[in-house]
Amino acid sequence: MTERPRISACIIAMDEEDRIADCLASLAFCDEVVVVDSHSKDRTRALASELGARVIERDWPGHVAQKEFTIREARHDWVLCVDADERITPELRAEILALRDAGFPVQAGWRFPRLSSYLGRWMTRGGWYPDRQLRLFDRRRGHWGGNDPHDRVELDGPVGELRGNLLHHPYRSFGEHLRTIDKYTTIMAEGLHRRGERAGIFDLTLRPSARFFRAYVLKLGFLMGWRGLVQAYLSAYYGRLKYMKLRALQESAACSVRPTWPGEARAEAVPPSTADRR
Repeated sequence: MTERPRISACIIAMDEEDRIADCLASLAFCDEVVVVDSHSKDRTRALASELGARVIERDWPGHVAQKEFTIREARHDWVLCVDADERITPELRAEILALRDAGFPVQAGWRFPRLSSYLGRWMTRGGWYPDRQLRLFDRRRGHWGGNDPHDRVELDGPVGELRGNLLHHPYRSFGEHLRTIDKYTTIMAEGLHRRGERAGIFDLTLRPSARFFRAYVLKLGFLMGWRGLVQAYLSAYYGRLKYMKLRALQESAACSVRPTWPGEARAEAVPPSTADRR
């Protein structure tokens, strides 16, 4: 009989002492758990090791590169990639185990819905759900790609759909949400600038308004009460801030060469006076 496939759970982490234990507990059904930690200053590495994970400490090269490194360090070809702020629900675990026992037939990977909490409520509207994530796949047929910080799995083969939720607790507080927006928009703007993208008036005005309308009206964010309004507003703010930073970068680059002031040019053109020569 063919041996059933084994699963390696793959996690990247940094300063996740308060969340890593619950994440690892939801992954107890996996055959291996690999945690790649970027020099946490808290007890993340110690806790992960105590709970049975194989811990690797590594410098932070960016989201895409770190996640790709993690799956290549895994001992098994079928990988389940989660973040420290995510949890596998019992329903999703049962579906994954059924697939594993069947030998992961046909599909090269599987995606499933992600349900995020925000300010004390599960966000089932506003564009945050179902937010399907491709996280279970055969690494021989796929890899991590995308542009930091928004990574994605790129797969060569068919993708299946599961119904169980991946629970997501993205922000510990409203302040952390604001800090994340500032951090991510900086990374995004710098990446766009390197690729030669430019920000125009449309990006600074109409595009953010469209993001708000999509989240609050088209995606029914208004049904989430004041949280839906906050989420839609910050979605628009994210887009506007990203393009404002990109515009600032492109304008700063245009002024990187020191100008010659008209007064300086005239001064150089006037010959020294007789009194100056004396």
